[in-house]
Amino acid sequence: MDMKMDVKQYMMELGQQARAVSRLLARLTTKDKNAALLAMADAIEQQRPQILAANRQDLDAGRTKGMDAALLDRLELNDARIAAMADGVRQVATLPDPIGEIDHMKYLPSGIQVGRMRVPLGVIGIIYESRPNVTIDAAALCLKSGNAAILRGGSEALHSNQALAACIHAGLSAVGIPAAAVQVVATVDRAAVGQLITMNQYVDVIVPRGGKSLIERISAEARVPVIKHLHGICHVYIDAKADIDKAVRIAFNAKTQRYGTCNTMETLLVDAPVAQQVLPTLGKLYQDKGVELRGCARTQAILKNSIAATAEDWDTEYLAPILSIKVVDGLDDALEHIHRHSSQHTEAIVTEDVAVAQRFLREVDSSSVMLNASTRFADGFEYGLGAEIGISTDKIHVRGPVGLEGLTSQKYIVIGDGNIRT
Repeated sequence: MDMKMDVKQYMMELGQQARAVSRLLARLTTKDKNAALLAMADAIEQQRPQILAANRQDLDAGRTKGMDAALLDRLELNDARIAAMADGVRQVATLPDPIGEIDHMKYLPSGIQVGRMRVPLGVIGIIYESRPNVTIDAAALCLKSGNAAILRGGSEALHSNQALAACIHAGLSAVGIPAAAVQVVATVDRAAVGQLITMNQYVDVIVPRGGKSLIERISAEARVPVIKHLHGICHVYIDAKADIDKAVRIAFNAKTQRYGTCNTMETLLVDAPVAQQVLPTLGKLYQDKGVELRGCARTQAILKNSIAATAEDWDTEYLAPILSIKVVDGLDDALEHIHRHSSQHTEAIVTEDVAVAQRFLREVDSSSVMLNASTRFADGFEYGLGAEIGISTDKIHVRGPVGLEGLTSQKYIVIGDGNIRT
């Protein structure tokens, strides 16, 4: 970007280019899209040294600015994460292409056939913080679903995102797709976000990924439909009839497998009859891992190393080695706590009681509800969607991990043979 260029003008040009190329993308063959994705994955692997060097610049700048450990973890790229990005793109290439699918086709008494065809949304604007892997995930999913993308990463990942943009454009170029199909915003000026979310003549949907303040701002100011979730206050409930070994494994993994993610458990609920049995074991594991425990009075009576939880703790997404624990009196008490404090992202129950499990799965109003599994599975890749563009806690259009189908819409297709309405 020419830094002398007005930000509004720059963003309008990105929007115009994206809208123009979206018509081309909508008619690309599956073969062409997959070829571009495979070339993109190859470029990611080939340009690994450049990606790591760019990421080191961002990490060094982040440490200088005092960025906390959770954010640095989100920002960091390493050999394993770069390999995972390439693998994710290749997995997207193997997924069925949803575009053009026609379902529910049926004859009506009038003689016409009516069905629904899956089509791209058009132009998708994605605003995200810290995680540079989102650049690749978003590009792959938008391309496979036939959408043009305008990607605006955070200033803390500028160098990483530009290095990844080079890989994306190499993949597009390999099959003759214009670079405007995936545009990575080159300015860190915050005004670019304000412009992007109001360009409803060019942008069809906005997907924000980041902190609560970012998503609240976008939700309040956007003139474009938004697919969002504000935060991830995820719960695991250990029922009185849980298998204790399963419960310990799940609760430990849900908190400690990775701290800085929206599907990490932030509150553990334990049924009173098994609290004395399960909490000492978990408390020792958490202590050895350096997790700070904040508990209710009954938790503190069992775990002497825990501190008193405040009312604010039950509504906090820590994204850090901190865990709130509450001893509850049965399923109804657990459900009430989740109803009051959940962000409707992901909740899990550990139980061998089928009736209790069915009630939990039916009554918990979250985008993912799990039985005897860690909340860390709430992820598009783990759900078999390939990469994901985000997780939606909305109830309209798409809910949960947003993969290819979530980036499409449907239109009615009517087929006749000279039919007229009488």
